Amino acid sequence: MLVNSKEILNNAKNQKYAVPHFNINNLEWTKYILETCEEMKSPVILGVSESTIKHMGGYNTVINIVKALIKDLNITIPTCIHLDHGSSIQNCIDAINAGFTSVMIDASKYDLNKNINITKKVVEYAKKYNVSVEAELGYIGKSVDTLNNNIYPKIDDVIQLVEKTNIDSIAPALGNIHGLYREKPHLDFIRMKKISNKINIPLVLHGGSGIYDSQITTAIENGISKININTELQITWSNAVREFLIQNPYIYDPRRIIESGKIAMQNKIKEKIILFGSNNKY
Repeated sequence: MLVNSKEILNNAKNQKYAVPHFNINNLEWTKYILETCEEMKSPVILGVSESTIKHMGGYNTVINIVKALIKDLNITIPTCIHLDHGSSIQNCIDAINAGFTSVMIDASKYDLNKNINITKKVVEYAKKYNVSVEAELGYIGKSVDTLNNNIYPKIDDVIQLVEKTNIDSIAPALGNIHGLYREKPHLDFIRMKKISNKINIPLVLHGGSGIYDSQITTAIENGISKININTELQITWSNAVREFLIQNPYIYDPRRIIESGKIAMQNKIKEKIILFGSNNKY
């Protein structure tokens, strides 16, 4: 069942669990994620980066793969297809026109006023099509950065962005980074809780790969309703494939090679769903 993210994230916020956002990278990954989430009765947000959209052939290819798999696999759990880190208004519009049910406009590199103005334009267009919108504020670095480069937004700025744009969820910088953590993650739970108490929409945690389980649990307790996972699935899948190829050096069928990472990947997905508390919700 294809839905936008608003209802499932609000349910998570009210019931104190987090909806998993798993990035897809190809048809097989999409299939593995959908099958596992259906088995676990967990809602899911399928995140699609702009680089993945190019890799898979375009917005229309991605949305039609997802729709076809939902139909052919008899997927009944709420499923959202989400543009992850949309870099421009036009890219968000292209995703919406293709049939994406949720978009993230990432204007966090700009000052607050420009971020608000860009985000408002995306929201105005998205609402015509019942598409949910996520925004970002502050600087969420990458694994090549130091954690000290994570620029926290002022709480009043978060409130302004939410109130002036009518977004459905927000991802503020809270000490999290994208990719692998080179040192122990230092999430600002106090700031997280204050922001959650000041706004009435769900909080999103990017860079969920590598954050300790205990920190994930604390983050959910302090208002996080959506957690993004990509790197951890990539590592899990690729490690399993490497091991398979070492043991089976003469296998050349790409279907067998790709599928050799399926079980390990699906086990990791189940582990995250249980940790997030989203199992048996639908």
